[in-house]
Amino acid sequence: MKRYHVTTFGCQMNEHDSERMKGMLESLGYREAPDADVADLILFNTCSIREAADSRFKAHLGHAKRRKRERPEVVIGVGGCWAQSVKDEVFEQFPFVDVAFGPGQVHKLAEFLTSESLTAQGYFEFEGFTGDLPEKRAREFQGWTQISVGCNMACSYCIVPSTRGRDVGRPLGVLVADVERMASEGVTEVTLLGQNVNAYGRDLHRRGFPSATFADLLSAVDAIDGIRRIRYTSPHPQDMKEDVIRAHAELEALCEHVHLPLQSGSSRVLKAMRRTYSRERYLDRVALLREHVPDVAITTDIIVGFPGETDEDFAQTLSLCEEVAYDGAFTFVYSPRRETEAATLPDQVPHEVKVERMDRLVEVIQRRAKERAQRFVGRTVEVLVEGPSRTDPTRLRGRSRHNKVVNFSGLAQPGDYVHVDVESATSQTLMGEESLLARAGAR
Repeated sequence: MKRYHVTTFGCQMNEHDSERMKGMLESLGYREAPDADVADLILFNTCSIREAADSRFKAHLGHAKRRKRERPEVVIGVGGCWAQSVKDEVFEQFPFVDVAFGPGQVHKLAEFLTSESLTAQGYFEFEGFTGDLPEKRAREFQGWTQISVGCNMACSYCIVPSTRGRDVGRPLGVLVADVERMASEGVTEVTLLGQNVNAYGRDLHRRGFPSATFADLLSAVDAIDGIRRIRYTSPHPQDMKEDVIRAHAELEALCEHVHLPLQSGSSRVLKAMRRTYSRERYLDRVALLREHVPDVAITTDIIVGFPGETDEDFAQTLSLCEEVAYDGAFTFVYSPRRETEAATLPDQVPHEVKVERMDRLVEVIQRRAKERAQRFVGRTVEVLVEGPSRTDPTRLRGRSRHNKVVNFSGLAQPGDYVHVDVESATSQTLMGEESLLARAGAR
């Protein structure tokens, strides 16, 4: 029996795509290997959003090259956004790679592996959703569903439109059936995935499908028996309309957490980024969210050192972070990406300035997140148990509806919903004990 190993880089969409790769491979008779050294098929699902992901991937690829030298029969495959971004160069740069494919061509991997002659092949046209493939879920009680692929925005720093194409949504009925199937298989928490999820539905009528909005989709998934939690990522502030915000207040399964990317607190920099909203518009969306869902947890993405970012621009980012008081943030030092407008802009910020600004930003984010987390101390929160704690195997780990990691003592099993009495909190983690008086009940 042949064995495969998949290494995944990047975002939750890539995690989802990798689950589909694994499901497809197992339907072909492959079984997962514990590491790449003993695999017959070594696969990389790549990211090209940031330079750090590129560097880590290339180090792994070098290791695979050595395995190929030792065992020439090993098949090496490279999929995902990086493969798409270098589609004209991948085999020239890395002649030991056997197959390369973009995010819209995952299904072609099966065609390649079942062909009579495994000559090097590249597949880079968009032909379908990975969401239509079988999956092998990391946890049986948590599932992803791909509601759309691609993006119609034109952010000057972003390579996604060139690697995943324009926004294309899956029909509402198809998505509902997908989640109903997952619920019948034991999934209780589902995450809706897309490059810009709250733009969902704009292309459906034009393509001959019934019209639907993202709020319609949230409502339809909320009505599915067995689904206790709904999450989604990532929305765009431009498209965070009141109907979606109201859904957070009205739908029982929709979690009290919104990941709302900021990127910069300066309207001038946002315009250079082509983000299509201002500082004021962003703060208006935050205010509306907290008006309808006062306890909502808000997290974000922020880029430090975008070309032309001045000390004043960065000060505006810091002041916005102080004002919003995020529950958490993914912070990134700007790195130029090939074939993006931002890579050609003048006034690139020196690396040492980026690092100094990053240190100051992280201090604000962590301090305010720790202050925000104190609101949970003394409260009892519902936790979906994911497994043992990563820092103490005698304790359990799970997530609250606010997407806070919770480490606690208790007797629950992965997939159980339990109530936890929160005793302390850091910027990222809640700690406590399983409540004996308010257990939510096992799955």
